[in-house]
Amino acid sequence: MTQENNSLPQSANLNGNASGEAEISLLDIVNFLQASWKKLAAASIVGAILGFANWNFLASYQAEYVLLNNNNNNNNSYALDLVSWKTIQKSLPNLAAQIEDEGKSPENHAQLYRAMASEQWWQKNVIPSYAISKADTKDLAAISKDLDAASTTILSLTVTASGGTKEKSIENVRAAANFLRTGSAYLQLRSILNSYETETISTVADLQKRITTTEIEMGYQVQRAKALEDLHKRFPGGNNASNQVVDPKDSGAKYLPLATQIIAVNNDINLSKEALQRYKDRLAQIALIKIFLEEANPLAANTFDGIVLDDGLLAIEAKLRAKLAKEDIKQQEVFDQLRTQLLSVKSRFTKSLDANTAPTSIKKGMIKTTAGGLAGAFFLMLLVLLGQRVWASIKGGAKSGGIQ
Repeated sequence: MTQENNSLPQSANLNGNASGEAEISLLDIVNFLQASWKKLAAASIVGAILGFANWNFLASYQAEYVLLNNNNNNNNSYALDLVSWKTIQKSLPNLAAQIEDEGKSPENHAQLYRAMASEQWWQKNVIPSYAISKADTKDLAAISKDLDAASTTILSLTVTASGGTKEKSIENVRAAANFLRTGSAYLQLRSILNSYETETISTVADLQKRITTTEIEMGYQVQRAKALEDLHKRFPGGNNASNQVVDPKDSGAKYLPLATQIIAVNNDINLSKEALQRYKDRLAQIALIKIFLEEANPLAANTFDGIVLDDGLLAIEAKLRAKLAKEDIKQQEVFDQLRTQLLSVKSRFTKSLDANTAPTSIKKGMIKTTAGGLAGAFFLMLLVLLGQRVWASIKGGAKSGGIQ
């Protein structure tokens, strides 16, 4: 009994020492920092130096290029509106991927084109600036509803690109801005060519149908006119003209004087002849468009540069126009419309979407990289010192256990 009673206080004392050793007091932390602050400070300085060196030698330059979305004073429209920009933003990655897959990307910018094949690149590296921001819209919404249009007006596009050197980053951002212009022009020219191709297929079939219908109707009109003239010969007394306005196709028109009916049916015949001539003239214009497309489509398949393609299409248009008679204004009309569309695209993506200043390039992230190196080295050294302290505590505990 005496031996058992003596063992209880000893066990309690050991538990008390164990719990006491497990606790870390504020004084222990202060003592630890006083003993280790030089090592922590040295490690932090070394980490900051390594972070700065990493930024200085490995960080890339980022160039910025601002393209102004100029207003065309002739028709009060901008080179890009919100809808056209969203369409281009979705289409340019596919075009860049196609250029890369066909191996037609510039040799020095193959990597850039691979990056531009991603939609995320365009969302991150091409930022539109609007006339009125969302915050301004909230503040000014109560003043005028006309500001809704201004909130979607794009004033400029800020293009960014990175590179290992300042010169490379500027070269990349110029290439990206150039692809934005030439690629957008190419997409719009392809849209124009596709619309003409659709017209040559669907419109021709529709015109042929209208011509057939009009010719059939005109045959009936000619027969009606002949029948009325025969009646007029049989009843020459029905020559009195009527001032009453009645539709010749109305059921009561048969009671009009024969002279009036003859005039009306001949007027219908003349209208049918005019419609037939219009349809045939349109077919002749579409035939010219087919000739244009036969030369334009191979050219569009060989280049993805919209500005170069535009110049080539204008040259084809000028060559075909020169073969037409100057007095044939009906066929000249189709080339006038085509030339207007081509010049509009060229102007929109050269003069209307252009930069007034050269691109700038800086190396960003110095503070962030240096601070990251400092913090990383500090916490790494802290973990090492704490690990040493824990290891020393474990070894001390093991020795005291062996002595007992």
